[in-house]
Amino acid sequence: MVYNMSFSKCFHRAGSALMVIACLVLTGCSATACAKRTDDSGTATAAITQRTYSITSAAGLDQQHLNPGDTVILQNGNWKDQQLVLKASGKEGQPIILKAETPGKVLLTGHSGLRIDGAWLEVSGLSFVKGYSLKEDVIVFSKTSAHCRLTQTSITGYNPPDRKTDYKWVSLYGTRNKVDHCAFTGKTHQGTTLVVWLSGTPNYHEITNNYFGPRPSLGNNGGETIRIGTSDWSMHDSYTTVTRNVFDRCDGEIEVISIKSGHNTIKENLFYECDGTLTFRHGNFNTVTGNYFIGNQKPNTGGIRVIGEQHTVNNNYLYGLTGTGLRASIAVMNAVIHPKLNEYWQVKQAMIDSNIIIGCKEAFALGAGKNETRVVPPENVTLQNNFVLNPGRLITGASEQQGLNMLHNKVGGAATAPGFEEMAPGMLLKNENNIWQLEGVPREPFWLKTTVGPAWDSAVPRKFVIR
Repeated sequence: MVYNMSFSKCFHRAGSALMVIACLVLTGCSATACAKRTDDSGTATAAITQRTYSITSAAGLDQQHLNPGDTVILQNGNWKDQQLVLKASGKEGQPIILKAETPGKVLLTGHSGLRIDGAWLEVSGLSFVKGYSLKEDVIVFSKTSAHCRLTQTSITGYNPPDRKTDYKWVSLYGTRNKVDHCAFTGKTHQGTTLVVWLSGTPNYHEITNNYFGPRPSLGNNGGETIRIGTSDWSMHDSYTTVTRNVFDRCDGEIEVISIKSGHNTIKENLFYECDGTLTFRHGNFNTVTGNYFIGNQKPNTGGIRVIGEQHTVNNNYLYGLTGTGLRASIAVMNAVIHPKLNEYWQVKQAMIDSNIIIGCKEAFALGAGKNETRVVPPENVTLQNNFVLNPGRLITGASEQQGLNMLHNKVGGAATAPGFEEMAPGMLLKNENNIWQLEGVPREPFWLKTTVGPAWDSAVPRKFVIR
């Protein structure tokens, strides 16, 4: 089907004043596109409209009967104690859009929240500030939502008086939903910042180009920045993609990202001075690739922690990390015998390949977390083609592993070990961005060439110092 959209075409092709009036009546509002629909042969069929509404309260949204292609504009101002519910169904190529009149100028304050419930819906340009939720998560994609998008939106300091109060800032249910170019900064209370909730089928969500700003230590579990799944659902697949996000000093707890499901991809993100790790906590067949972990020698900064089966850790850049053991640059954990879903499962057939580790306190910790209950070592782990420069310790626990394969790894500035060869001079070179790279294999950080966070939010940093 071909759609030719414009009011002027509706006017000129009508051929009579009556047809013009009909076009106006169809609009039902001040700003409308009138469309003539034609089939593939060019034969005219039914006329359709795409309406634009302007509202000043959540009640105004509730009153609309929205159709594919419609737009609802929230007028600029302070929207206090407003519970926005966007419940409708758009179509592919004709989403229903809820957006701020001016991005960043619609302030959701007090006890405001947002629920996205339907298909092909898009919400853009909102700012949640100076408030907190009374009970619900701040932004919720419903269990039946599909192909919905949250973009160009921020949540800043939306904390309750009691820091023990648990709610999430974003809850992602449904399938094939997307959160992009948003900012989430200053969460100080109990509860993960963004959670992907699983069901009986994979959800294929996308979390991309967002800024996750500083979060202080919570002092206990429940302070993750992103969690994908739960222990109960950990043997189900999610297929969520997390890419080109910045995690800036996300210190809530040891797990900055907690993966508790299968077949997820964490690709090309920046973990900047985070007191914690990217953790394969439960689930199998996950991939972590092309990420940057910049510690700048800040205490407790960690890298990647591996638990479970058939994971891939490759082409990551880890710099100036001070963590050891569970917080080592790459930690491969011991497991318990006959684990329950919420316990530590044996690492099997992990592929750890082509990572660059620079100036970190401990490059590889194999069998990390070993104690009186975690006694099952990793099995059939492969370490190959990794490059390590100036480590405090190169590798621990290698002698206790089952079926460990170490091939073609290189080390400079430290003694070699089985599976590691001395790095040739000039093999690693520092580029103009202070990033070490292999000769002839340039690395250009994504945050220097793409927008992260809302374009309107000047509080989001665009540069990060690498010391």
